[in-house]
Amino acid sequence: MLILALESSAKAASVALMEDENLIAQYSQCSGLTHSRTLLPMLEDMLKNTEKKIADVDLIAVAHGPGSFTGIRIGVSTVKGLAWAAQKSCVGVSTLEAMAWHGASSGGLICPVMDARRSQVYNALFEIDDDARPKRLTEDRAISLSELAQELRADGREPLLVGDGAKLTYDYLTQAGLACRMAPANLVYQSAWGVGMAALDKKPGSADDLLPVYLRLSQAERERQERLSRKNV
Repeated sequence: MLILALESSAKAASVALMEDENLIAQYSQCSGLTHSRTLLPMLEDMLKNTEKKIADVDLIAVAHGPGSFTGIRIGVSTVKGLAWAAQKSCVGVSTLEAMAWHGASSGGLICPVMDARRSQVYNALFEIDDDARPKRLTEDRAISLSELAQELRADGREPLLVGDGAKLTYDYLTQAGLACRMAPANLVYQSAWGVGMAALDKKPGSADDLLPVYLRLSQAERERQERLSRKNV
């Protein structure tokens, strides 16, 4: 099965082409430019250089959240457009589950973290099973660093931190006296390869089925609700 995977949920953006579990090509960029300017050009270059077309692809996968509201919308909208136009199946996968694949070779407890602002991180916990695949221990959630530290202290294992919130979390946990490890620099950020791996056991659907997963309200919506609550006081 030829899989086209896209990741745009955070600062880093990437696209990958995979034959089942085998990576054919991956393009990534962490330049700070908006993904609306980088995602499709990377995709077009990758397909051109691998001599593939969208028509050759069996499945299009995307990280559908949690993460940056704008980044998720760009990724999901791009995949919906591609799937509609080419009449291809597509699937959305958890950004955090995709990140957990970066620790598959390390084993143990994997702790994907994304900076969610307001002293919170988007997080889920995974452990690597005997087949070197991430096994989910918690649901995706927005959690405070203090709550996460309590969970990890109770678990007792040294977690491997992956994701754009890894440094933030590492600093907090070490100051709290908890042992932890950061993934190597080439594995810290989210990747389309992880998205492709996470998509392998997911049920494909149509573009109509693909929806973003935000976990919490956007800043604009939170500010709107705060204004309305003040008016009602």
